[in-house]
Amino acid sequence: MRIALTHNLRLSDSEEEAEFDTEETVNALATAIERLGHRLERIEVSGPASRTVSRLEAYSPDLIFNTAEGRRGRFREAFFPALFEELGIPYTGSDAYALAVTLDKQLTKMILREHGVITPGWQFIEKREDLKPDHLHFPVIVKPNFEGSSKGITQDSVAESVDALKAKVATALERYPAGVLVEEYIKGRDLTVPFLAQVDNDYGGVLTPVEYVIDSAFDQNRKYPIYDYELKTKHDKAVTVRAPAHIPAEMAHRIRQTAQQVFNVLDSRDLGRIDFRLSDAGVPYFLEINALPSLEPGASIYAAGALEGLHFDGVIGSVIESAARRYKIKDSTKRSGKPTRKGPLRVGFTFNVKRIKPTMDAVEDSEAEYDSPTTLQAIREAIASWGHEVVDLEASAELPSILAANPVDVVFNIAEGFRGRNRESQVPALLELLDIPYTGSDPATLSLALDKALAKKIVRQAGINTPMFQLMTTGKERLDKQFTEWPLMVKPVAEGSSKGVVKKSVCQNEAEVREVVREMVGKYQQPALIEEYVGGREFTVGLLGERRPKVLPPMEIVFLDKSDKTPVYRFEDKLETNDRIRYDVPAKLDPAQLERLKTAARGAFMALGARDVARIDFRMDEKGRLYFLECNPLPGLTPGWSDLVLIAKGAGMDYRTLIGEIMSGAIRRYKEREARRVNGAEKVPSAVSPPSALVSSNGNGYSSGTPELVASPPGRE
Repeated sequence: MRIALTHNLRLSDSEEEAEFDTEETVNALATAIERLGHRLERIEVSGPASRTVSRLEAYSPDLIFNTAEGRRGRFREAFFPALFEELGIPYTGSDAYALAVTLDKQLTKMILREHGVITPGWQFIEKREDLKPDHLHFPVIVKPNFEGSSKGITQDSVAESVDALKAKVATALERYPAGVLVEEYIKGRDLTVPFLAQVDNDYGGVLTPVEYVIDSAFDQNRKYPIYDYELKTKHDKAVTVRAPAHIPAEMAHRIRQTAQQVFNVLDSRDLGRIDFRLSDAGVPYFLEINALPSLEPGASIYAAGALEGLHFDGVIGSVIESAARRYKIKDSTKRSGKPTRKGPLRVGFTFNVKRIKPTMDAVEDSEAEYDSPTTLQAIREAIASWGHEVVDLEASAELPSILAANPVDVVFNIAEGFRGRNRESQVPALLELLDIPYTGSDPATLSLALDKALAKKIVRQAGINTPMFQLMTTGKERLDKQFTEWPLMVKPVAEGSSKGVVKKSVCQNEAEVREVVREMVGKYQQPALIEEYVGGREFTVGLLGERRPKVLPPMEIVFLDKSDKTPVYRFEDKLETNDRIRYDVPAKLDPAQLERLKTAARGAFMALGARDVARIDFRMDEKGRLYFLECNPLPGLTPGWSDLVLIAKGAGMDYRTLIGEIMSGAIRRYKEREARRVNGAEKVPSAVSPPSALVSSNGNGYSSGTPELVASPPGRE
């Protein structure tokens, strides 16, 4: 089975992270799951939720083994299960509703009181004036209502008088404004009753009660024998778990029956733990339930499991088996009511391999946008690391017939195509014809973005500044008189990787413009784009996702040659390191500048209809005005070199994760398509005879016409 282990990793000893898992715990769980024969992916969820979603979709697990606690709020434990429900991915443990209820101590007690479960008397306090001390029997203990791991519970939490209680409540509310519980303190012993639903016994999976035993040498200086926060964190070695608890068999039977009732009433699933206080008079009081109990080595659930003959791996296996049974996962891929398939996803990998090395003088740049064998191998390995099978599909004229003979589930596409302004759309258009989900933008966006003039028109309509520009198809056209300042910039209208952007692209007069235009048109067989040169700082921004994409920290291309008054990010700069360029990521921007840049990048991405991934270039002039230069929806992915890879690294994202995030959108679309087919909403397309060639060679796709000038919007900023 393909299992994702979702967790929060504890990085500090702060109380905020007290419920998170240590590296030791994560390693122990991961090793156990792998020993049980499952394929595992560790997913730390403390970052943006969108990244967790992307990683889950990239991995496409059969089951999530969840220990994630969430970071803040009264519903934090419910957040990730609710997210998994939305994604349609099975997971271990209780659902969002049960987790939200059980994290609320007073709500849990109210529900259980209705079912006859004995609890200490309590009051829930949100404001100091809510306190009614006359209704309580002292001593009482003050604790946060929405916390676990004994957070906020110390020796000083117990109050023996009204005045002491008022002071302790005021202090507790300052730290825990969501509310505190004032609960009558029961003198006695702490017992805990773990639960493993898969265990077949007379108590519905409720295990034998165990108890916490505090070292007598440590405990003699403590007034109240309670398992408080200090014991759970700083002095955990002073506490041992006694299994079974030293209580009469009749009492153990009574507590297990009560626990079974509690787990059933609160709809706990797969695993859990209930804490009781056994009073000196022999009465078991329910204290709280943990539907997301600790699984650290040495936890009470393992001690109780051992009494059932379950070692560490057996406990973890029991949790997995219980969840698999609930979701009717009969093998590593089948789920009830879900699209099924056998084995990992077959991910087609479409690419163009670079066989002709570009030259620094840009005389030879025909395959500059293609990818080297080293880059292709890095991408293959990254895809495979997510547990998928990679099928190479070089984007040649034979691709249609190859696809017909080698069916794939999804395609990871970086193919640039062959010729014409629609070349980047060729492979995606073919995949759409064959109804194969793929990574990246659709054919319309790829065609628009490759044509820099069309892209600028669309982006300008979205209210984003662009340099003023004009197209020339021969170099003989009239230069528009609205170009009043020099220099001007000349580049091919539909090339990437800075092809055609060389030192002479910055023209100081009209004669230079016409000369460069003639060279560009002759070499690239397409119009030349003339645009006003915008001085200032240059930035490139990476974006990932759909609809409302996440914007990665911008990178600045810093020009180091101060003698060059009109620097540009040239073709040769993208071939090898030099002393003209430095990359700052994240870029050094003040908050207002950063927000404007992110807003413009997201706006351009959405205006062009981009999807999954893109990199967008901007210039910022000396007045702080931003100008859109171009959008690259098929950005380079060379490890340690390409701009997007450097940007991702600056955001704390490794190469494997970057590839996974790009891939996740296609996998999501694949699942949606399969769900529609299962539900009968979509028919599988009939087989068609693939065309004999992927592209035609009848021209470059451009028509000549009158020169066009597009000015920046009036009042641009």
